[in-house]
Amino acid sequence: MKLVLRMLPLAGVLAVYATMAGAADVKEGQKSFNKCRACHTVGENAKNGVGPMLNGLFGRKAGTIEGFKYSESNKNSGIVWDEKNFGEYIKDPKAFMPGNQMTFIGIKNDKEIENLTAFLKQYDKDGKKQ
Repeated sequence: MKLVLRMLPLAGVLAVYATMAGAADVKEGQKSFNKCRACHTVGENAKNGVGPMLNGLFGRKAGTIEGFKYSESNKNSGIVWDEKNFGEYIKDPKAFMPGNQMTFIGIKNDKEIENLTAFLKQYDKDGKKQ
């Protein structure tokens, strides 16, 4: 019993560490977004460029940002962006959605995708941080 009581603080520290290690890092996601900045913007002043602005991406139907000319494959995909399909898409956009216009080679690292997702999820449809 004494051994169990002595181990409880260690178990608590390990549980906290495991939670922290698995958590997404928004600051790292912001760094990853630098790969996207040539074509995409986020935030209150975001505008469409080579690619559509990405405010409010999660929960939005693909191909629906007003004023951006999407490929037919994007407009007709029926996708509503969530963490899972965004993660698959960003690994290899051409393989996930054949015929789309995005020429990005993809991000293969799952942790980087998780961080990028956390960064993007903080922006609502108006570009305000939630």
